[in-house]
Amino acid sequence: MPTASKRTAQIIDVMGDAFAPLMAADPLAFRTKFRKMAADPHAFYRGTACLFYADVTGGDLSRADDPYVDDESSRIWIHGDLHAENFGTYLNSDGRLVFDINDFDEAYIGRYTWDLKRFAASLALLGWQKALPEADVRRLVARYLRAYLGQLNHYLHRDDDLDFALRLDNTHGPVLAALMYARTRRRANLLDDMTVQDGAKRVFRDGPGVRRLGRPERRRVVTAFEAYLETIPQDKRFDRPLFYDLVDVVGSSGFGIGSAGLPAYSLLVEGYSQALDNDVVLSMKQANIPAVSRFVDRGTVEGYFEHEAHRTVVSQRALQVHTDPLLGHTTLDGVGYVISEVSPYEVDLAWHSITEPDEIAAVVDLLGRATAKVHCAADEDSDQTLVQFQTEEVIARCLEGRRRQFTEDVVEFGISYSARVREDWALFVEAFREGRIGVASA
Repeated sequence: MPTASKRTAQIIDVMGDAFAPLMAADPLAFRTKFRKMAADPHAFYRGTACLFYADVTGGDLSRADDPYVDDESSRIWIHGDLHAENFGTYLNSDGRLVFDINDFDEAYIGRYTWDLKRFAASLALLGWQKALPEADVRRLVARYLRAYLGQLNHYLHRDDDLDFALRLDNTHGPVLAALMYARTRRRANLLDDMTVQDGAKRVFRDGPGVRRLGRPERRRVVTAFEAYLETIPQDKRFDRPLFYDLVDVVGSSGFGIGSAGLPAYSLLVEGYSQALDNDVVLSMKQANIPAVSRFVDRGTVEGYFEHEAHRTVVSQRALQVHTDPLLGHTTLDGVGYVISEVSPYEVDLAWHSITEPDEIAAVVDLLGRATAKVHCAADEDSDQTLVQFQTEEVIARCLEGRRRQFTEDVVEFGISYSARVREDWALFVEAFREGRIGVASA
């Protein structure tokens, strides 16, 4: 382990390299981000994927000669920021409620082991914060990995990679509860929260995080929106000419820890009809550079994408079956933006109320299966050609005869790295209080 002063300097350097331009552009947003990260070790972990990849690719916790990867398995689609709070519900393009991994801003080409290790450390951190004995935490991480490997076997013996999903009819416990709650949500409630009726149409409410646009900026956003429509796959387009009619647009802020400082807009479109209760809200958010890309040979990967928003959209379509039919990308002032629906049916797991090992075990069984699904199944309308082999066969080959040892090694990594994160969090809090991480703490 490095000394505290050397580790603090490394934390400052890595975060500065990742966030410096955004911190300079919007220091208030980053002060808010850092205050959220200071709340607890897991919040800090969520906001520092850059530090995780600095460690696993070059720090003293890295294993450059990872025995569980080869050339192919180090070049698959990975989520890139797989932690316990990046799972939730969504309404897929078939109209079914699904529980799955979400938030694909960090998705990239990399080692499948990085996703598993990042989740293992996340689960270990949550277990520590819930004061679970280390033996229970180890069992939970191992259970997640066994569920992942079990689902990997499913794909090895099935020709159709698109059939598996976590739905209302095959889940239980807190995951089923999240799906059932999502089913009770209503679009009208979302619209009432975000908009008001202005005569015969809806417009966005004024309030915190909402910024009215001047005419020149609005014209540029409208032009970007029109270009976005061309990126929606033909088979995903709604066959209603008025659906995409733009009703209102505002600047937005107040996104999560990972999106601090990224310019964003909210767009209101007419939707399924001219009735006021089914307008649709879209998010238009600037895409960021994925953390993992700073620590790998980008080579052919970077040349494949037009910009970071194109990468995000291609990644999500590759990793998530039946993606949001409104998902697409555009550019504004030469910078890539992702556009997707702000859906009323998105519900995150209520981790604060999941406290007992048996409850958590039921959840991690499903999360392990969901992780294997994103590694092994590409979306049916994916337009990517970067990965042209059967991922499940490649991973299984790397683990042949060594699955038990692999599980033990990843468990050990999760326990040890979560201990490091807890120490890093304390160092970060002190450095932030002293104004050493790019923005003043007050």
